[in-house]
Amino acid sequence: MSEQPTDQPGIAAAVVIDNGRVLMVRRAVAEAGLTWQFPAGAIEAGEDALAAAARETSEETGLQVDGTLLIGERVHPGTGRHMSYVVCRLISGDVYAADDEELDEVAWVTLEELARYVPDGLFAPVQKYLDEHLNVTGAE
Repeated sequence: MSEQPTDQPGIAAAVVIDNGRVLMVRRAVAEAGLTWQFPAGAIEAGEDALAAAARETSEETGLQVDGTLLIGERVHPGTGRHMSYVVCRLISGDVYAADDEELDEVAWVTLEELARYVPDGLFAPVQKYLDEHLNVTGAE
């Protein structure tokens, strides 16, 4: 059967903006050719995408965030996994690669730098959100 297995949990990706930059993480092992991406991970039983995105961001980067808005959902063309993209508001913390088994590096990236980190482009609703919110210094 060529369909995606239905028993795989969805993935929540966190879009965290601070001071006109978005948080990106570099995976230790590229997944479907993706090295740099948003903090992300599986949605656990009893969680919604907003809670999962916040939890994964904390586990991966040490930042405390609050999931505030679901930007959009899709089946990722490279991984075949159901993806939920969530805006997360930064609450506190100092960013670092907290999960050193999964991550090599973290970076705050400007809108102008995004194409170097994600050369194949972003999911259109995420790109639209970033276009609107990264043009303002100190955007939340």
